[in-house]
Amino acid sequence: MPARVLLFTLLFAAPLVARADDLIVLLQQRNCPDCRLVDVDLVHADLRDADLQRAQLQRANLGQARLDGADLSGADLSFTSMQGASLRGTKLHGARLYGTDLRNADLTGAMLDPNALEEAHWSGAKGMQPQAQSHAALHNAGVGAAESDRWKQAENLFGLAISKQTDAAESWVARGIAREKLGKRQLAIQDFIYASNLYAKKGATSHAGQLQTAARSLQDKVNNAQNGNGVGSALLDGLLSTSQALLPLAMKLFMPAISF
Repeated sequence: MPARVLLFTLLFAAPLVARADDLIVLLQQRNCPDCRLVDVDLVHADLRDADLQRAQLQRANLGQARLDGADLSGADLSFTSMQGASLRGTKLHGARLYGTDLRNADLTGAMLDPNALEEAHWSGAKGMQPQAQSHAALHNAGVGAAESDRWKQAENLFGLAISKQTDAAESWVARGIAREKLGKRQLAIQDFIYASNLYAKKGATSHAGQLQTAARSLQDKVNNAQNGNGVGSALLDGLLSTSQALLPLAMKLFMPAISF
């Protein structure tokens, strides 16, 4: 193999690795823009207000790290673990968050691009701004919570999905089911009726009718319970069957929007 070709292969085909001097600079000064920190272990590191603009942090472990006020604009955080990290007020504009683990992280006040968390893992994260997540991501996360019987979380996620796309009938149905599971039956009825109207406007008369029937059935069951008719297990069975019948409408997964 010619020497020039061999050199090109070594430079460009070899995997990226962290530079030791970059890590030393970061730990001593907390400022290291454009640093190469691939695969570094920074668990529990205190990097508050650090300048890490455009840093290469692919696959780094920043679990439980303190990154409040840090500048990670344009940084590559692909497959980086930031599980449980504190990112309060962190600048993340232009950061690549493909496969990034942000579960249970604190994102309060974090500055993110619209839909920035589309390809990240953020279950249990707090302080997230709705604009950082698409309707699809929020609805799909709600479906995941519902499938795990985490109905309160599902209600919140479907509510956020609705705030992103108010005409998405599936999200209204899904939130109605979550509310029914939580015993918020009047609110569930309202969601079912609203979803029915949305389907009717789209010409989906079958879905609209199904939801109107479900709303009436649920209202009848609520009235029976309030009147003390002693329906007992029959009432419970009826409530469960209402949710089961609507699940195919609600648990639809959406493909994330692709931007170029």
